[in-house]
Amino acid sequence: MLGSYRFDDPAGEVGVESLVVHRGGTSFQLPLTYRGAPMDDAGAVPLSTMEHSALGTRWIYLATSDSVGVDCYVRALLGQAEQADMEIWEGNEFIARRETGVRVTLTPGPGPAEPDMPAATATVGTMRLTIPHVLGTDPGGERSLIGQWDSGSPVVVASLTSKADTSS
Repeated sequence: MLGSYRFDDPAGEVGVESLVVHRGGTSFQLPLTYRGAPMDDAGAVPLSTMEHSALGTRWIYLATSDSVGVDCYVRALLGQAEQADMEIWEGNEFIARRETGVRVTLTPGPGPAEPDMPAATATVGTMRLTIPHVLGTDPGGERSLIGQWDSGSPVVVASLTSKADTSS
């Protein structure tokens, strides 16, 4: 595990986090949402459940199949939200902030392209959000989030492209 990066749900209900791991010379990411109840959406992609020490059972979904996860990524790609800090709480008492391990920054992208490796995608109005699962590939896009961690080179972790500029 190299680290993760997070975004805040404006409503404070859904956790949005992407895990970044390295195996066999390749870095991967898995964009997730954590919810307090199962989603009632046929398009949602459930991955698992887990027990949180303070919040109880959490239902975990692929972020690009969850409207809150998609919204958080799109807002970040439009410059309307920044990466969230990891906060440690004990009950109602704030304990500390912790580095998430992966830092993300917004940059104009190189232009439209098609991902050449597995990626999670979502359509939002006239835009396509792409989150590559294999890092180091460039999905293109007019706007990109660039991720970096201590032992790695900068890589595109998400991009946003106008649907009019895609071939799909």
